Amino acid sequence: MHFKNNAILGFTLLLLISCKSEYNFVLKTPKKLKISNQLSISFSDKNDNPIDSVQFSIGNKKITTGKNLSTTIDISDYKLGRHTVNALVFYANKTKKITNTVYFLADTAPAIYNYKIINTYPHDKNAYTQGLEIHNGFIYESTGQNGSSSLRKVELKTGKVLQQINLDKQYFGEGITRFRDEIFMLTWQNGIGFVYDFETFKEKETFKYKNSRYGWGLTNDGKKLIKSDGTEKIWFLNPETQAEESSIEAYTDKRKVEKLNELEYINDKIYSNIYGENSLLIINPSSGKIEGVADLRGLRTKVEQHSKLDVLNGIAYDKVANKLYVTGKNWSKLFEIELIKQ
Repeated sequence: MHFKNNAILGFTLLLLISCKSEYNFVLKTPKKLKISNQLSISFSDKNDNPIDSVQFSIGNKKITTGKNLSTTIDISDYKLGRHTVNALVFYANKTKKITNTVYFLADTAPAIYNYKIINTYPHDKNAYTQGLEIHNGFIYESTGQNGSSSLRKVELKTGKVLQQINLDKQYFGEGITRFRDEIFMLTWQNGIGFVYDFETFKEKETFKYKNSRYGWGLTNDGKKLIKSDGTEKIWFLNPETQAEESSIEAYTDKRKVEKLNELEYINDKIYSNIYGENSLLIINPSSGKIEGVADLRGLRTKVEQHSKLDVLNGIAYDKVANKLYVTGKNWSKLFEIELIKQ
C-alpha cells in the first residue's frame, strides 16, 4: 500500500509539473478604439512560463521587439477600420504567432448637413441611375438592370438623351467616371469593367476586378480610379492596369458604414451614397473617416411618385462652376443643391 501511495503521489506531482510547463499565451488588446486614443497591447503566459522575447506588430508594420511584454502605440496616423495586432513569441527554442483584431474608429462624430435646392431639371424616370458625371454642361449617366443598362450623354436643361450605347443584357451596369479622354464603367456581379472613348462611346477594352468582388460606384482623383464594392471598403485603382492597389474603410466614431454606392470626388473628399438610404456621406480619402452626413430624404418627395421610384443615387460635381447635382433611381428630376453645415 505504501508503494502504491508513493506511485500515485509521484504521478500527481508529475502531472502538476507537466501542466505548469504548458504554455498558455494571452494577447490583450481593446476590441475597438478611437484613433485619438493610445493603443495598449500586453502579452502574458497564464502559467507564468519564461518567455525569451516578443515582437509586436500591427499588420506588417513592426512595433517593438524585446523582453517587454507590453507597449503603448500612437495610432493617430493609421487608417480606420479593421487591423490585426500580432505578437510573435520566442520561447523554449520555439516561435508562435498570436493575433487579435482591433477596429480603429474616427476621433469625432461626423458633421451634419442640411441642403438647399438651387435648381431643378428634368430627368428620365425610366433611368435606373447608377453613375452620374457632368462635363462642359452635359450630364453623363450610367443606368443599371439586366437588359436596360446603358451609358448616356444627356442635355442638362432638357433631360434629352443625346448619345447612348446599351450594354449586353448579361451585364448589370454600375458606376462610371471620366478619366482623361476615357470613360470607365463598372458592372455589378460580372466582375468586369469597360473602358470607352469619351467622345464616341466606342469600347476600347475591358478589365477584371482583382480584389473586390462587386462593382458599385466609381470616381477618380486625377491620379487613381476610386471604386466602391457594396461594403465599407473603397478601393484605389491604377488607371493604367486597373489593379486595386490600396483601400480604406468608411467609419464614424462608433461603427463602420456599409453599402457605399455611387461616388464622386469633390474638393479632396469622397462623396458617397449609401444604397437603400437617401443620405450623402463625406469621406476622408486618406483615413476613411466619415467627416459629414447630409440627410437628403426630402428630395424624394419632390419627384413624381410612381411604382418604380427608388432611392437616391447619382452624384455629379461641376468643379469649374462649383455646382453639386444629385438624382435617384427612376427619379423624374435632377437637382442642383447646396449643402449647408448645421
